[in-house]
Amino acid sequence: MVEQQSPLEPVFRPGSHGNFADGVGVTLSEIAPCSIIQLAAWPGEEKKLMVVIGSVTGLKLADGAGAGASSDRYSAFGFAPGKFLVIDASEGLATTLAAKVAPAVGTVTDLSHGRIAIRIEGAKAEWVLGKLFAIDLALAAFPLGSGISTTHHDIFTLMQRSGPQRFDLYVFRSFARSFWKMLCHAADEVGYEVR
Repeated sequence: MVEQQSPLEPVFRPGSHGNFADGVGVTLSEIAPCSIIQLAAWPGEEKKLMVVIGSVTGLKLADGAGAGASSDRYSAFGFAPGKFLVIDASEGLATTLAAKVAPAVGTVTDLSHGRIAIRIEGAKAEWVLGKLFAIDLALAAFPLGSGISTTHHDIFTLMQRSGPQRFDLYVFRSFARSFWKMLCHAADEVGYEVR
């Protein structure tokens, strides 16, 4: 694998920032999955594609856009009808999936070098993200493992709840700095740590 420089490097400032009157509200970090893969099923082939995802990752996906699951190594979620994002901590997922997804079932697109993954975690994560996205992020409405595709000021974002107070955000590398600065600005009010 060719090591890529993070697009956040010029604006990534580790340490404490913002208003800490009530402690640290959130922690922001860049995570580095080795594989970020988009799968799309042809109409009527969604269940077959979900079976392939399950057989490769061991994750059980419920029916419907937004449903997802995570393990220590893999994450997957549907973000639109028949479309899924699958993330692997290791390399080679695109090749593995491409070998198992028949052309009559759907397509496999490797997005690993075109996306950046950002994690926001903490007691105020829902509140900070709520400033950017008009989505009900309460745990009851956006349960563990679920995901969605959305935008903020034309920055397309794929988001998955990866923990009770944790979200993983996938954005185009070309928008990474703008998105990061916007996220930091939104978190400034509650105090944030960059790690």
